[in-house]
Amino acid sequence: MKKVVIIGGGIAGMTAGVLLQKAGFTTEIYEKNALPGGQCTGWKREGYFIDNCIHWLTGTRPGSALHELWNEIGALGDGVELYEKEMFFSSKLNGQTLTFWRDKEKTRREMLELSPEDEEEINKLIKYVTMAETMTVPVEKPFDAMNPIDFIKLGMSMKEMGKVMKEYGNQDIDELAMRFRHPLIRRAITDYMPSGYQAYAFLVSYGTVTGENGDIPKGGSLAMSLRIAEKYKEYGGVLHTGASVEKILLNGRKAEGILLENGTKVVADYVICACDTDYTFRELLPEKYMPRGLRKMYADRDKYPVGSGFQIAYAVDGVFPELTGTSVFSCGEMKVGTQSVQSMSVQSYDYEPDFAPAGKMILQTNFSQTETDYKYWEALYADREGYEEKKKETAEQALQNVVKEYPYLEGKIRVLDVWSPMTYARYCNAYRGAYMSFVTTKQAKSITVPGVVKGIDNVFLASQWLMGPGGLPTAAAMGKFAAWRIQRKNKSRDHQ
Repeated sequence: MKKVVIIGGGIAGMTAGVLLQKAGFTTEIYEKNALPGGQCTGWKREGYFIDNCIHWLTGTRPGSALHELWNEIGALGDGVELYEKEMFFSSKLNGQTLTFWRDKEKTRREMLELSPEDEEEINKLIKYVTMAETMTVPVEKPFDAMNPIDFIKLGMSMKEMGKVMKEYGNQDIDELAMRFRHPLIRRAITDYMPSGYQAYAFLVSYGTVTGENGDIPKGGSLAMSLRIAEKYKEYGGVLHTGASVEKILLNGRKAEGILLENGTKVVADYVICACDTDYTFRELLPEKYMPRGLRKMYADRDKYPVGSGFQIAYAVDGVFPELTGTSVFSCGEMKVGTQSVQSMSVQSYDYEPDFAPAGKMILQTNFSQTETDYKYWEALYADREGYEEKKKETAEQALQNVVKEYPYLEGKIRVLDVWSPMTYARYCNAYRGAYMSFVTTKQAKSITVPGVVKGIDNVFLASQWLMGPGGLPTAAAMGKFAAWRIQRKNKSRDHQ
């Protein structure tokens, strides 16, 4: 049996591992951290569980190839309950609230009541959100391996998305907001994602929830990662944790295996790099092997920016049913990274009672951060004491704003944990602290990078960075594509 070594035990690496084990290969995954999952993870603090990743999981609606893939690798399936999101999020401004509900007709009514003068744009938005519900992540085979018939089938399966792109494809999120007159509607749309994002991303994200295709697996992010890891082991896969890889060992056009940081050499017939692509071509392989598409995106930081977050978890003494979902509200001006912000979010994890001790709750805040913010936190990190102090100071300011918005939390809420873009850089080798892939702006062409390494015959890529906007579905798709390429290449060799 051919042996495949997989660098990185995140969703992409474990997906590739499960599928290759099923196909009869011998595989080993090498993960630098103590737990698998990469950024799809969580951690405990003082009896509370902090979930890092899943706000919704695209592909929870049966009937799609992505749903089948989640089931195949153990992310979903028998015994995995789903929490049905009742709302996308709420925004508050000047005493008024607008909620984007799972029931989009309820949203329409709420918007019309709020702003009758925006009726035409409101009806148009809801109409196109319905169209965006057809959006899916293609996971059958890589784009570069698809033939004309495959593309026709893909286009037919998402034909309504073409209309969405025609209407909103050349607009960014700020331009979408300006189509409305009411200040709260404008504010709500720009609350969801940072300036520069394309408008259609808002419709697709909301359409995932309204289309009942974005629910949350019970247990959260780490539980899902551990289920996939267990499925991988059930098929005979070997998962090494706490095992950092120093480099890929090359001999001409072929990789002979990998070298671990502890000096151990591992021989392999194939190698999959299922980790951050910047790290791959900065540490594991010579940069000259970086695919042209990736090189272009890394080179143009204006057209292909990345984003991260400064995040805070709060422990709440008590259970408050009114604190549910995600709410965005105006707050006293504060500086987060390099940005002055005047609004913030609070997300409740009330749907997971086990995330907090009995009679208590956990809330979280996420401030969007840019690459400039990352550089700010990176520079601060050189002085660990100063870095920790700035995190604490920022979190306390945020806490004061939460209490001001929800006075009944006075004396019943405290900061539990704080993490910055540097956390993702350290934990996952994430490029500039990003937790998703490149943001495709309206000035830039979306680039999908084939998961092959030209010049090396037996090394493949499996990473969310290969296709925007990244995230869990993209990671799973890229893991499947890497497994598909190895199976195809192995068959062609067997027939030679």
